Amino acid sequence: MMRVLVITNLYPTDEEPSFGTFVKNQVEDLRRLGVEIDVLFINGRKHKWHYLLGPFRLWARLLRRRYHLIHCHYIFSGIIGRLQWLYPVVVTHHGIEIIDGSWVSALAKKAHPWFNRVIVVNQQLKEELNDPNIAVIPCGINLNQMKPMPQAEARAALNLPPDKKLILWAGEHWRPEKRFHLVEAAVKRVQLDMPEAELVLVSGQPHSVIPYYMNACDVLVLTSTHEGSPMVIKEAMACNLPVVSTDVGDVAQVIEGVEGCYLCRPDVEDIAEKILRVLRWGRRTNGREKIWPLSAEFAARQIVDVYNQLCPPSVRLELPPLPTGNLTEQGSQ
Repeated sequence: MMRVLVITNLYPTDEEPSFGTFVKNQVEDLRRLGVEIDVLFINGRKHKWHYLLGPFRLWARLLRRRYHLIHCHYIFSGIIGRLQWLYPVVVTHHGIEIIDGSWVSALAKKAHPWFNRVIVVNQQLKEELNDPNIAVIPCGINLNQMKPMPQAEARAALNLPPDKKLILWAGEHWRPEKRFHLVEAAVKRVQLDMPEAELVLVSGQPHSVIPYYMNACDVLVLTSTHEGSPMVIKEAMACNLPVVSTDVGDVAQVIEGVEGCYLCRPDVEDIAEKILRVLRWGRRTNGREKIWPLSAEFAARQIVDVYNQLCPPSVRLELPPLPTGNLTEQGSQ
């Protein structure tokens, strides 16, 4: 069996159940395809010195168990994984550490030739690293979990008001690059024309409740300066929730051509105008029809293809083809 060690500095914990859920989901998707995976979580957010312990924890794992490759998420995990040459190393860059212009960005760009294979989550990041061998694989969406449901049912489950126009913002609002202050100001501007509008802030909650918020609200807003392939946008699309977002990461490509979804400038008036446009429209999108190529299984299969290129022939996975039929309807029943 193909055995992989995943090293990541993002993974859900009891204290932060929503932290790094996209990494955990990807691990579970790969396990379902037959990859045997162990996870080494470097909780650098809790204590920075955990990074210093990382190489010792890595070697403790390697002395107890053999693997076929190591897959690291983000550059600091990648450097820890590369402090050995027994196994090939795959690193996934999720966005901001490549394009934010910081010393971390410079380190990621300089270090990427050290790895056997690099994965990024959008085409812009591939162009930034200027390497044709980089694979572009966005994190996938679980269409069985993220699916439409009646709005009244979702609001009742969350105890949200049934007669309000609800504007959703989901994520770590305190991070400067999220520019949450623009959202707050834009909602106040919206309320001048539509007093029944209300902001719903979701942060730090278990990922299992996110589909309810996506279905309970009338529009999702994102105002970040930097993103890779923001999961919250793809989750909204899978639930047919309208989106208003700055042109960041791969958002323009994901929402392109979907009625009820708009790009906005990082300007309070423009954000408010686009939100009002959606609320007055008052419908759901057909975003789910477009999002199926970003499904979790499709993404996991692409990652397995990368693994197969690095692993011995004896452990390579031969996967059956995806089932035929309308993939956009998966999980919608």
